[in-house]
Amino acid sequence: MEDSIQFAKKYVEDLLSFFGLNTEIHATSEDDVIELSIPSTHMNGFLIGQRGETLRSIQYMVSAALMNNDKEYHRVNVDVADYKKGRQEQLSEVTKGWIEKVKSSNEPMTLKPMNAADRRIVHKVAGEYGVATESVGVGRDRHIVLRPQEVEKTEEE
Repeated sequence: MEDSIQFAKKYVEDLLSFFGLNTEIHATSEDDVIELSIPSTHMNGFLIGQRGETLRSIQYMVSAALMNNDKEYHRVNVDVADYKKGRQEQLSEVTKGWIEKVKSSNEPMTLKPMNAADRRIVHKVAGEYGVATESVGVGRDRHIVLRPQEVEKTEEE
């Protein structure tokens, strides 16, 4: 695992140096996930991209490089200036509002399409607050439907 972590760290540092950004990447691992943290710089917006698209692309490139170089494969998570952490907190709060609407109306709610990382956050938060979730659709159209938990009915005679 340590070899994979060092390879991933060097890969991202080399990629950033190509764009003129020489910075130290903080690399750790947790639950078979390599965590790479890029500190805040003048290039935050460039590295994150619109709605985190560039960040996800960097993650994909690092994962592909690990596999192509016969490294022990691990899932990779790249974050720039704690963008993902802030995004997760923001999405969690929005999800709580959706959950309240679903619970009060007792009607399902179809959310807009979102990427896998955002869907994972919504599934987790909804599960914590007792709302059922279902991912529907394919590719970029994949979205979540929030449903009120069905209450088990007991037969009364």
